[in-house]
Amino acid sequence: MTHESVSLTTLMKEDLQAARNSDPAARTMVEVALAYPGVHAVWGHRVAHHLWGRGHKLIARLFSQLMRALTGIEIHPGARIGRRFFIDHGMGVVIGQTAEVGDDCVLFHGVTLGGVSMRKGKRHPTLGNGVMVGAGAKVLGPIYIGDGAKIGANAVVVKDVPPATAAIGVPAKVSQPKPESKGAEQIVDPTLFI
Repeated sequence: MTHESVSLTTLMKEDLQAARNSDPAARTMVEVALAYPGVHAVWGHRVAHHLWGRGHKLIARLFSQLMRALTGIEIHPGARIGRRFFIDHGMGVVIGQTAEVGDDCVLFHGVTLGGVSMRKGKRHPTLGNGVMVGAGAKVLGPIYIGDGAKIGANAVVVKDVPPATAAIGVPAKVSQPKPESKGAEQIVDPTLFI
């Protein structure tokens, strides 16, 4: 999840390509760069996170609030976001201060990576690499979502989710992959995520 040695330009290009690869409606890179608020929010977060890490906390918070007003997506500048991150549609997404998101993750609109406590310290979830979180899902507390896991639309997840499984429902229950399955995408109907 660390990408401090990678340039901001490289990260932004990867985010742009991730959006193009993840959204079948994306026609051109120019369209994605100009018309995708999820991409704008991630780019804004990368700048705010850089400022946050350099001790410019107030400026980082003000910039993140500006991005929230422009995109409808709230990402705390302290959150750690991996490479090639895509937020599809995005309106209403909230990512808390101690949240960590791995590489190649996708979130849909209305997702919350939130806390369940008002205490200082780690209080938001950590997503492994390649995690997909469906529309309206709430992933709450200092829990871990394993690599390649899928969180169904409107699920409420308050416990760890193992890698390559799906968590569906309120409260979320984990579906184990079938032995003949090649991945989490075969566990459930993919329309549960959008």
